[in-house]
Amino acid sequence: MTFLLTLLAAIFVLGPLIALHEWGHYIVARLCGVKVLTYSIGFGPKLTGWTSKKSGIDYRISMLPLGGYVKMLDEREGDVAKDELHLAFNRQHPLKKIAIVAAGPIMNFIIAIALFWVLFMTPSEQLATKIGQVLPDTPAAIAQLPVGDKILAIDGHEVQTWEGINYRLAGRMGETGNVSITLQTDESATDVAKTYQAPVMQFMQGEDKGKDALTSLGMLPWQPQIAPIVGDLSADGAAVRQGLEVGDRIIAINNKEIEDWISATRMIRDNPEVLLNFTVIRDSKPVQLQIMPQGKKDNLGNAYGQIGAMVEQTEIVIPDAYKTTVAYGPGEAMVKSFEKTEQLAVMTVSSMGKMISGMIGLDNLSGPITIAKVAKQSFDISWEMVLSTAALISLSLAVLNLLPIPVLDGGHIAYHLIELIRGKPLSEGVQIVGLNIGLLLLAGFMVLAIGNDISRLF
Repeated sequence: MTFLLTLLAAIFVLGPLIALHEWGHYIVARLCGVKVLTYSIGFGPKLTGWTSKKSGIDYRISMLPLGGYVKMLDEREGDVAKDELHLAFNRQHPLKKIAIVAAGPIMNFIIAIALFWVLFMTPSEQLATKIGQVLPDTPAAIAQLPVGDKILAIDGHEVQTWEGINYRLAGRMGETGNVSITLQTDESATDVAKTYQAPVMQFMQGEDKGKDALTSLGMLPWQPQIAPIVGDLSADGAAVRQGLEVGDRIIAINNKEIEDWISATRMIRDNPEVLLNFTVIRDSKPVQLQIMPQGKKDNLGNAYGQIGAMVEQTEIVIPDAYKTTVAYGPGEAMVKSFEKTEQLAVMTVSSMGKMISGMIGLDNLSGPITIAKVAKQSFDISWEMVLSTAALISLSLAVLNLLPIPVLDGGHIAYHLIELIRGKPLSEGVQIVGLNIGLLLLAGFMVLAIGNDISRLF
């Protein structure tokens, strides 16, 4: 059942993005006077569809839902009647060819901007960007960031939400240097902002690999102080098997004092498959236990520990000082959506460069299985998360398709730019060699991405 729901979620999110990407190619081709033969969502054998009586276009849904294509009249792919030569793609001016090919990725950019615009216009109550905790022995602790101060900017870029902070920090992944953090003690007009320098080395790699950007830097938002008292236990969890009981209060793990449930959770998550020494209070007496967290993997393949213990149910009240409502009007939301799209596109390209140079591992590459899992999880959270996930995937599709690799849209654009400059296209032999190289590269990336996906499952 979980597999079916994951598949349906992936189809629901990816289907419209693929369809609209191909529609971009389709509509611009028709506007440029090129005859379209087939509009397909998916590759391989045809599952269903119809043929337009007016235009003769074969609209279809095909078996392999890993993309789609628009087939146009082209002399390189078959005989073309003399009276239709002017409708063939290969006979068009290079600028028309570039417009047709670029229309797909541009459509994905438009989708991302539109979805971010909707999200920015949706009022949401969020945690204020005030530092709630600084973790010891982290870059934030070395920089002596004061708890309670409001974060205004990261590396000179204004931030208004913790999501924005996380994205800015994630953009520094693999880097060594200083992260500039601009803080404000209070929100009065007379308070002067102060910038701190947090030193990072191979950020989010090495010992910090698998941790989120905020934890790696060591500054966290406000978190509730929840007593570390066990409220429930999973029947098949490590905790119940190794003696933990409902009502136990965890006071130390590996001789480190535990004051709240979140501290205990962090210690457990950071130590998968490691035997931990627990000290708990049971019936007013200390009890020593040894529990080994079961190793799990998140969507990116990062390992974390889990023991199957749940906290006692308690009402969480967020202090007013740590709450804020974020909402923008249509105009400001549009500006924000363009800014976010640009930021994430640059970060995506930068991350690719870091993977090629070795600054970050190739295990960060994700494939269709991870995308499907993320889509399913977004449906479990909220409609806003579904839109956010769709926007991120659409943006990734746009950037990836614009890479100058033959087979991808970016490679075809490069061919047509050369044609525009030379006044004639490259020879078919050269183009075929380029396409074969592109196919090998794309196949290699797909094998690697799917391999990463499978390793994360197990």
